[in-house]
Amino acid sequence: MASTVAGQRRAFGTDTVPGTYDDIDAADLVVLVGSNLAWCHPVLYQRLLAARAKRGTRIVVIDPRRTATCDLADLHLALASGSDAALFNALLVEIAVRGALNAEFLTHVEGLGPALAAARASDPALTGLSQTDLMAFLDLWIGTQKVVTVYSQGINQSATGTDKVNAILNCHLATGRIGRPGMGPFSVTGQPNAMGGREVGGMANMLACHLEIENPAHRAAVQGFWNAPTIATKPGLKAVDMFRAVEEGRIRALWIIHTNPAVTMPDADRVAGAIKGCEFVVVSDMMADTDTTRLADVLLPAAGWAEKDGTVTNSERRISRQRPFRTAPGQARADWQILADVAKRMGFAKAFSWTSAAEIFDEYARLSGIAGSLGSDFDISNRAGGDYAGMQPFLWPDGPAKQGGRFFGDGRFHHADGRARMLPVVPAARQSNSDHPFRLNTGRVRDQWHTMTRTGLSPRLGNHIGEPFLEIHPADAADLRLAPATLAAVSSPQGQAILRVLITDRVAQGEPFAPMHWTGETAPTGRIDALVAPVVDPISGQPDSKATPVAIRPFEAHWYGFAVASAAFRPDCAYWARSVTETGMRAELAGTDAPADWQATARRWFAAPDADVMQSVDFRRGTTRLALVQNGKVVAALFIARDPVAVSRGHLAAQIGTAPAPGLLAGIPGLGMSDAGAIICACFNVGITTISRAIAEQGLMTVEALGAALKAGSNCGSCRPELKTLIARYSPPLLEAAE
Repeated sequence: MASTVAGQRRAFGTDTVPGTYDDIDAADLVVLVGSNLAWCHPVLYQRLLAARAKRGTRIVVIDPRRTATCDLADLHLALASGSDAALFNALLVEIAVRGALNAEFLTHVEGLGPALAAARASDPALTGLSQTDLMAFLDLWIGTQKVVTVYSQGINQSATGTDKVNAILNCHLATGRIGRPGMGPFSVTGQPNAMGGREVGGMANMLACHLEIENPAHRAAVQGFWNAPTIATKPGLKAVDMFRAVEEGRIRALWIIHTNPAVTMPDADRVAGAIKGCEFVVVSDMMADTDTTRLADVLLPAAGWAEKDGTVTNSERRISRQRPFRTAPGQARADWQILADVAKRMGFAKAFSWTSAAEIFDEYARLSGIAGSLGSDFDISNRAGGDYAGMQPFLWPDGPAKQGGRFFGDGRFHHADGRARMLPVVPAARQSNSDHPFRLNTGRVRDQWHTMTRTGLSPRLGNHIGEPFLEIHPADAADLRLAPATLAAVSSPQGQAILRVLITDRVAQGEPFAPMHWTGETAPTGRIDALVAPVVDPISGQPDSKATPVAIRPFEAHWYGFAVASAAFRPDCAYWARSVTETGMRAELAGTDAPADWQATARRWFAAPDADVMQSVDFRRGTTRLALVQNGKVVAALFIARDPVAVSRGHLAAQIGTAPAPGLLAGIPGLGMSDAGAIICACFNVGITTISRAIAEQGLMTVEALGAALKAGSNCGSCRPELKTLIARYSPPLLEAAE
């Protein structure tokens, strides 16, 4: 959230989210910018759907891709990637042209003139939008008083992310649509507790309680409160710069806590090399085997979220108690205990003498009171000495001066003169690269989280999307001679990846998309951040994960494969992507050289040298199908073909651990057997085959009908767009046309 933090500090003088979730309920128009809310914030997505059903809320989605969230949109603006600032500059100009500037509120704002001049110099054509779509958006935004603009990682993860944030804030400040019910800019965080991390100073340029390192009074207050012999006088290194310093030997010791930078940082191969070359590396994690833990000199077993006692803070500034619902296993301990014990051994026992999370929170609340006295919005000092165990969720601030609610509607801001700042924003020119002509966008899929260290352990989640992929426009695929379900080799100056080809018009020409979840543990050639350039926003330091220049070509696989087994395996072929199943593990495979003996290869891969083998070979079609059987049970199966393998994956996974069934090597269910197919509803484990059959055979032509019959889509709701897509396949178009 670094770009949002920087943008809000520039505009408001503080990193404060002005509104609350109640504003989404009260808005007449919600604009989602760079946010796939349906997949990345499914609970908030359901809240927006409820508001729409109750109040008729209009919804605009601004995203280069057509995501699942577009299903609920009244208008989808598929703008050219990176052109968000040009769009909101056009909005600012039109606000002025139509006389929609709020003169009264602008008495509390500096910078309208320069911001408007920069916006007028900006070219709306950079957005790539039709005049019709552009005017429809301008009409909606300007013509609707209660408008909330929700933005997320599509805005933040950019080399100009801070400017994009300020372009959005400019429009709300110019119209006074901020800090009042149903209106305002609203950043939704990219991960849980990102707001909480900001509160405690979890950024290189912040102190705890939203106090600033650069401010001498703030530094003195924190130093005095902690009775510290010294305190940093300038910001530390941001992430990309920090790992560059590690590589250069300027940082010689590194402690990595609950993150996986060998996968998630841009130029990830270089970052992994820097970590590997560091003199001393400590990693705290709940997982023993990650790309980063493998590089550690010391691995500290840490408690996971379900085992922790503490607080978390959501996007609307609501602090909630998190109570453990399971005991930490083995030697795993809470992070604060680990940190405190190290500090004690360094000689700081008195300062780190807490015995519980409650004591830490109490200290934190007391420090926030000092921050509040210095003008910080973050003040929860009323919670000091309170009932920590029974604490109910509350909005900050919660101090003597102010409790909860919205900010800035009264025109009072945190710059020295008490006024807000509008910033002149100049949209960045789009760069072309003849050697790497495509602009790679990266992001998330519905059922996986970050690098899958936790979600990757769930067979149900892995059965939704089981391997890394490249969404590419049909015209680009045709030019590159990429066929559906084959593999593409994607390269940048930083690295390369091999990804499954998914041809779709959900992406624009020249702007493919790939998810960021796969790692050296799950798909070594799918580590997408190995391609991402280490380009950062010069103000926030946030990496640009949405616009890496890449080249794409077909990966010339000589064979494709699919395998299932009762135990984990790690094949040695050019491409593999594995995921867990209820009975063991499955993997997609491909290679450039075929082994001389597939039986011997299978025995080696699946560690079953003495297994009996069932095998079927078709030399004309170039297929090999075999199963390994031990003690009368199937322990592994391997299917090889010249083209992507067409078998029922769920059916084959279910055969592991059972007696060999007739037709096992056919790879599809026999008479009287069924396969649910790829999981669509992860909440209730409902697969695509089950859903399609219910639509076709029972005539269940609404999401509500499917929910009543199968429960699909009736919980978190993130699968509802996919359910609607399936229903559309079975809609009788002639009947609809007649009606």
